[in-house]
Amino acid sequence: MLAILPQFIFAQHSDENGRIKQLHLYEDTLIVLGKKFINDENDLERKNANYAFIKTMVNALKIPNSFLFPFDSVKSISVINSPDNRFRIFSWHITNDDGSYRFYGTIQVNTGGQLKMYPLEDYSPLLQNPEDSVTDNRKWYGAQYYKIIPVYSPKLYYVLIGWKGNTVKSTKKVIDVLSFKDEKPVLGMRVFDGNGKSRNRVVFEYNREASMLLRYVPDQNLIVFDHLAPPDPGSKNKPATYGPDLTYDGYKLKNGRWVYVDNLDMRNVPESRDDEYVDPKKQAAIDKAAAKRNQ
Repeated sequence: MLAILPQFIFAQHSDENGRIKQLHLYEDTLIVLGKKFINDENDLERKNANYAFIKTMVNALKIPNSFLFPFDSVKSISVINSPDNRFRIFSWHITNDDGSYRFYGTIQVNTGGQLKMYPLEDYSPLLQNPEDSVTDNRKWYGAQYYKIIPVYSPKLYYVLIGWKGNTVKSTKKVIDVLSFKDEKPVLGMRVFDGNGKSRNRVVFEYNREASMLLRYVPDQNLIVFDHLAPPDPGSKNKPATYGPDLTYDGYKLKNGRWVYVDNLDMRNVPESRDDEYVDPKKQAAIDKAAAKRNQ
């Protein structure tokens, strides 16, 4: 029996090496396809690259223990783990010819082995009142997430902070909520109180040329953001004209709920803007310019 043990350990080690090698090969393909769906000027080519990307990603995730593989070389997408390591979310976007966006993603559950995931299907154009809606993964208010905040209230839930893009005129960001019921994802929860009403999620819209701070400050249990305002009273009903007015508001966690607070003192909070999300297309242009300078 003892003589068999080293062979068994070697076989396990060999299998693991084989899985990692296979995942790296898939990752190389994803890098190429990701660059194509971000940078190709042809709409059909972008979409075809995205479909191939999805198929490749699913095949990669089917490999046992794929949850442990970070995919951190695939710069065209966001991959973030929940702090409790219960799940992770892949999310990304495709730009349409009219300057709008469609979002794609999946939630991968940490099973310790076999694949369990929930594809996220962007339902944004059909959600008339997203701040009042509770949906499932098939009716997702699509976004590219950059932060997951677990909230250990009587019912565990997770706050998701993301960039949503929008149109050639405006950009959106979103604070959403993910919970699980019967092990299936539920998106949206009425836990945001104040600023006129209670919300299931919070959506911000502002001028595309502007930048907006939206950040979680863990030591204060606070989500802080720029107060957005119109440039003049006549633009009050035109969110695409809004921009930061140099004041700050937020949502403070109290008893498992997020309570709106205005006119925050920002002296102790970093003021950098939009550094939580870097548009892959802009990053590619920055990398290209840097490469030219170094030639």
